[in-house]
Amino acid sequence: MCNTKLKYQLIVPEVNRSRSERTDDAAEKGPALLMTTLICTLQHHRDEVNWCAFSARLLATCSGDKTLRVYSTSDFSELPFSPLSGHGYSVHCCRFSACGQFLVSCSTDATIMVWSMVSGEIEAVMEHPGRSPVRICALSPDSVHLVSGASDGSIALWDFPSKQLFRTAAVDDTTMVACSFSPCGQLFMTGSTYGDLRLWDLSMNQLHAEKNAHDLGVICCTFAPHIHSGGHVVQFILASCGQDTHLKIWAVNKFISGACKMQLLHTLTGHSAPVLSCAFSSDGQLLASGSVDKTVTVYDANSAVLLHTLSQHERYVTACAFSPTSPLFATGSMDKTVNIWRLEDGSSGHGGKSLAESVLTTNEGRSSAGRSKLLVTDWSEEDVSEWLLAEGLGELVDKFKANNIDGTELLSLTKETLASELLVESVGLRSKLLRKVEEVKNYSVCSGVPDEFLCPITRELMREPVIAADGYSYEREAIESWINTKNRSSPMTNLPLLTTLLTPNHTLKMAIGRWKTSH
Repeated sequence: MCNTKLKYQLIVPEVNRSRSERTDDAAEKGPALLMTTLICTLQHHRDEVNWCAFSARLLATCSGDKTLRVYSTSDFSELPFSPLSGHGYSVHCCRFSACGQFLVSCSTDATIMVWSMVSGEIEAVMEHPGRSPVRICALSPDSVHLVSGASDGSIALWDFPSKQLFRTAAVDDTTMVACSFSPCGQLFMTGSTYGDLRLWDLSMNQLHAEKNAHDLGVICCTFAPHIHSGGHVVQFILASCGQDTHLKIWAVNKFISGACKMQLLHTLTGHSAPVLSCAFSSDGQLLASGSVDKTVTVYDANSAVLLHTLSQHERYVTACAFSPTSPLFATGSMDKTVNIWRLEDGSSGHGGKSLAESVLTTNEGRSSAGRSKLLVTDWSEEDVSEWLLAEGLGELVDKFKANNIDGTELLSLTKETLASELLVESVGLRSKLLRKVEEVKNYSVCSGVPDEFLCPITRELMREPVIAADGYSYEREAIESWINTKNRSSPMTNLPLLTTLLTPNHTLKMAIGRWKTSH
């Protein structure tokens, strides 16, 4: 179910479109990735988007408009407590804790805020030492440590569970703009406008300084998720980007003696202007970057081969992030939008996903062929024919046209009607069609109902909304049944419910009543 601020349209997957229409202009170069699809554009921020971050179930974005916004990755509807407002100035960076329970943000207002992803409430406000604008923050993979970097070159290391300041350090005459923890969580790299990359341990000892890593300044850096070890050395892979228009891949070697060395592996030149962001996929196989040239590049991180160049943003691409649990990545821009992309292995036609999964496209209506119906029940006979062709069921088109099958009839088909009325003799073909129809049902979205009026469990309009201990509202009957069968865990967070007490949400019930009356 989708937030009504988004509009959805049916589109043909990239493999079925002409070469000139593809968003991927270099698909043939990458054996693993044959298809990139823009599935959704989020247009809720009122100023430039500075950062994007994924958890297992959520996407967070932050902006110069002083807010953060949080979306469900199941349908990219905005959560009820979003937007998050608390910072006094631009929000530069946001990161999820390891379990996704908390979101951390930092701002020009010199604070780092910790937000609950259960309630949207502020859990803690930490003031960076010296009250200098905070440009970057990073959490260790285990969420034990937090680093914040500021405009005066200072770095603060925090104990994240207690939110207490642990240690500080500083690099003179520069601004800290980049930071990433190694996958072991014992080291972190910083990058500054001076152009250097510096490796630190948790005692704030500087283990290595790579001077002039990027001419005119580093802008972003990120560690790949894997650790390579052997003999007397442990190796990490780091990507960095900067004002010199380059995206670089480094080997960071830490020897058993304690010494550290950085080795440049690749210099990637796919951009024609400063590179503002970079991110590895969760398996470390892909590396994405965004640039002042308004493009997004996606590389094979091992071979440094350019797989995709994406050009849908209208202004600088300032942020990119991969989902840890699905083949999705997000890009944010100074055009105030966030694009959601799906990367698929095209070896199986649609990369294992149905066309129904690909119906997400932009708010502005970027779609092919005019099939712009939101509900399958609104599909015309021609829409059904196009869908059949896209799903590899073209042999059924004539039968469906002859019997005037539109969206409503499509959803009501059974094995019996396919065999006796449409005379589809192949058992395999009937089964394949019904599987595809079931997928369409599962991914269909409702056009008019505000997402906050829908029960998160049933995805139906609530009649008796109640607030549970996790802060979310549910249909009373649905949450009671859930509690009785799911061992008192939250449907939204999977965390234990501290109490089974349910509080009637009278305000929401009245809002639903007003909405029903007006519709």
